[in-house]
Amino acid sequence: MGVTSEVSPKDRFVTVYGRKPVLEALADLELRVDKVIIAEGLGGSVINEIKEAAADRAIRVQRASAHRVKVLAGNGRHDQGVVADVVARKMRPLADALADPAHAPRNVLLLDGLTTPANVGMILRTATAAGIDGIVVPHRGVAGLDPLVIKASAGIAFHAPVLRSRTAGEAAEQLTEAGYPLYALEAGSGQNLFEADFGPRAVFVLGSETAGLSEDVQDRIEQSIAIPMHGGVESLNVANAAAVVCYELLRRQRR
Repeated sequence: MGVTSEVSPKDRFVTVYGRKPVLEALADLELRVDKVIIAEGLGGSVINEIKEAAADRAIRVQRASAHRVKVLAGNGRHDQGVVADVVARKMRPLADALADPAHAPRNVLLLDGLTTPANVGMILRTATAAGIDGIVVPHRGVAGLDPLVIKASAGIAFHAPVLRSRTAGEAAEQLTEAGYPLYALEAGSGQNLFEADFGPRAVFVLGSETAGLSEDVQDRIEQSIAIPMHGGVESLNVANAAAVVCYELLRRQRR
């Protein structure tokens, strides 16, 4: 795994769209905003406020066609003609994170098919709080790191140790080739989360509550594990299940 990937802008920036979210990003001095892009011909008091806020921080403001802004936002209904690229300091390609085995992440979450922004945002927040080394958020098949995810994460999405891959299947392949066993949460498993031995490095796959894991990922699962359930409860929301896993890992590290 000695070859690093070619880093694309999507592996370095969180793209914020909408006038209020962009203004909020510009007002947060803890965030490094790379540039602001405004649709050609767009004006008005809020746009002027955005331009002034960017000028106060010496941030580049560019003009682009309305279509280009929609493409950059990835959400044509809510971009409002404004996007901003915010530097995510801990975000990098998964391939880069695995390139140096001596410094590769220990415990990793892999998101597979999670399309609800609230779940993705809450997982980013909880995993970061629990000290998880990496959260793989694929570019495809998972809710994008947009204002809805950022809001659900309470802004932590900008600071989370996000690892990017094209798809969850591609990430599963890279991780297994790097020697990581993949574990899936499955209610019917006979292996209890609190009793399982995961070793020094492991990947915990969080799949869609309705569709489950994608075939490419399922084929690489080494073992399924279960969170004990009582009171007739069959399963937990995926974000809640992620929280249980994250804090069990933190508990083990502190023993």
